[in-house]
Amino acid sequence: MPNSSSMTEFLLLAFSDTRELQLLHFWLFLGIYLAALLANGLIITTVAWDHHLHTPMYFFLLNLSLLDLGVISTTVPKSMTNSLWNNRAISYPGCAAQVFLFAFLISAEYFLLTVMAYDRYVAICKPLHYGTLLGSRACVHMAAAAWGSGFLYAVLHTANTFSVPLCQGNAVDQFFCEIPQILKLSCSDAYLREVGVLVVSGCFGFGCFVFIVLSYGQIFRAVLRIPSEQGRHKAFSTCLPHLAVVFLFISTAIFAYLKPPSISSPSLDLVLAVLYSVVPPAVNPLIYNMRNQDLRDGIRKLITWAPILHRETSHLSANDCQGIPHQS
Repeated sequence: MPNSSSMTEFLLLAFSDTRELQLLHFWLFLGIYLAALLANGLIITTVAWDHHLHTPMYFFLLNLSLLDLGVISTTVPKSMTNSLWNNRAISYPGCAAQVFLFAFLISAEYFLLTVMAYDRYVAICKPLHYGTLLGSRACVHMAAAAWGSGFLYAVLHTANTFSVPLCQGNAVDQFFCEIPQILKLSCSDAYLREVGVLVVSGCFGFGCFVFIVLSYGQIFRAVLRIPSEQGRHKAFSTCLPHLAVVFLFISTAIFAYLKPPSISSPSLDLVLAVLYSVVPPAVNPLIYNMRNQDLRDGIRKLITWAPILHRETSHLSANDCQGIPHQS
């Protein structure tokens, strides 16, 4: 069996050996990928274009959409390519890059969701201090901390994972390079160091989860004390989308990584990986768009103004061309 020093590629898990099902997988993933690109790109463009949305909540939402685009772009295109060309191979450097990017983006997204919980807590429980605690500089620092923490997390885990000797073949039982699946290829107890790092990271992640739960406990207590029904509705409309995204993200990831070994199987692992790595980036924009009236209005204005702006630009360009004197 090849060891890690001589290994040049890994073999990813195929969705099916039947050609028709491979093409079905390609078209299904292509549809999901294009929907995620369109939805997240629309949110990014709307928040950047509409000055009414230049607030901390939408600034963090823009960062979340960027991370979602990165997560789904790290795993789905390679899987689609392999299905289209009936190929399972991914190069060793490509696998390492996929591990790093996925760990970086998924952990940064989790840290960002924690920051967004703090944003909602301050907005509802301490509204008079919102401008002080969440000024533009503070928001940039918190977003940078989320991205930076994800980067350090990814460097640590990627370095640990690929320093472990691999002697159990090169077939990864997943449709992308995933750390637990790569550790299954390691020799004897050589993987214990990375497992220890994963446990420490899990404890830190649990701390973030507790912070989110406590923040929303305080938020719901404060919302229920709001006298007006309209005020309660507005508060819930800004909190429930974030809470739904957090629940979708955490529930699928926890079940994927902490399920009992007795129910583990390649098919179940494959389905769970799709649920926590492919579905959330495509669904998150829909969750925010369904409950957030300001965002829907911004998207509607953007869609309305885009053709008008295009016509005005074309008209100005035509006039400019007519004003250029022709040389004989």
